[in-house]
Amino acid sequence: MATDELATAAPTSVGADQPAAAAFSFSIWPPTQRTRDAVVRRLVETLTGDTILCKRYGAVPEADADPAARAIEAEAFDAAAATGGAAASVEEGIEALQLYSKEVSSRLLAFVKSRAADAKADPPSEEAPAAAEGEAA
Repeated sequence: MATDELATAAPTSVGADQPAAAAFSFSIWPPTQRTRDAVVRRLVETLTGDTILCKRYGAVPEADADPAARAIEAEAFDAAAATGGAAASVEEGIEALQLYSKEVSSRLLAFVKSRAADAKADPPSEEAPAAAEGEAA
């Protein structure tokens, strides 16, 4: 088939009344619940695992990490949804998804920094180890 024949070829149809373009729909925003759950799982892994954040700011116990990860994701989603709303085009959806990603990252960093600051501000009491030593003697 020659190049000029390709340009004049009629689009194929999926059904009798549906053009091929209408058969495929792509939406990047909002993310599915499955995607949002995957983000939460990854946040928990980041907060509890052997990561640079944990090495620098300290690991978070899993009991604390799960609710924190859910809150971080929900707040980031709400912030992106308020700004991005219902994306009318793929480009707007990409922008909303980028904002969501940035919000997740900044909120994660703010969370670990605040935990580290709280840990430095409230060092463990020295009376408790002394009392434990007194009981052992």
